[in-house]
Amino acid sequence: MDGSRESVFLNEEQETLIPLPFKAYEPAIWLKSIVPYNYHVCVEKNYYSIPYEYIKHEIEIRITSKMIEFFYNGNRIACHIRKTGVSDQYQTFPEHMPDKHQKYLEWNTENILAWSSKVGHNTRLVVEGIISSFKVEQQSYRICMTLLKYADKYTTEQLEKACERALNYGENPGFKTVQMILKNGNKQSLSENESMENSSKKNSEYGIVRGSVYYRRKNK
Repeated sequence: MDGSRESVFLNEEQETLIPLPFKAYEPAIWLKSIVPYNYHVCVEKNYYSIPYEYIKHEIEIRITSKMIEFFYNGNRIACHIRKTGVSDQYQTFPEHMPDKHQKYLEWNTENILAWSSKVGHNTRLVVEGIISSFKVEQQSYRICMTLLKYADKYTTEQLEKACERALNYGENPGFKTVQMILKNGNKQSLSENESMENSSKKNSEYGIVRGSVYYRRKNK
C-alpha cells in the first residue's frame, strides 16, 4: 500500500472526524431507591427532596462529583448540588412539598420560638425540644403551631403550666404529653400514668411479662 499512516489519515480519515464534546465526559454512579414518606431520599448519608408525588415509587439516582440527579422512567425529576463533609444534611426545595407543608414555609424557627416565648419560658423549652427532635425543622412546624394554638383553646396560663409539668416528667416531653395534661385539666398526675405503664411490663428471668397493673387497667 502506497503512502504512510499520516498520508492515509490526511487523505482518507481526517474529513470523517467530528468535533469533541463541549464538556468532558464525567463518570457517574447509578443507584436505585424507593422514595420514602417524607419525600427525602438518602444518598451518601445526606437527604435530598423529591416531588412528593413520587412517594413509594422506585427512582434512579445519578451521582457525579458535584451533582445528585433523580430520574423516574428516564425523566429527570429532581437535581441537587451534592453535599459533602457533614452527614445528615437535608436539602429541601419548596416546590417538592405538599401544599399542606408549603403553607408553613412562611414560618421559621425564629418566629415559632418567639411566639412560644410570649406564652412562657417552659413553653419555649418544650417547643425547642420538639423542633430538635426532627431532622427537617420544617416538618416540626405543624406540631409546634398546633401546640401553641392551645393557648386559644385553653389559656396562656394553662398551656404554660402544662408545659412546666411536662418538663418535670422528662427532659424533652413531646406534644402528646402536653396535650394529655391539658385534656386532663392538670388534675391527674402524669407520674401516675407513667408508673402504671412501667408496672404493666416488668423484667423477669423469663423476659418481659405483663404485671398485675396491666390486668387491672383492662378491667376498668
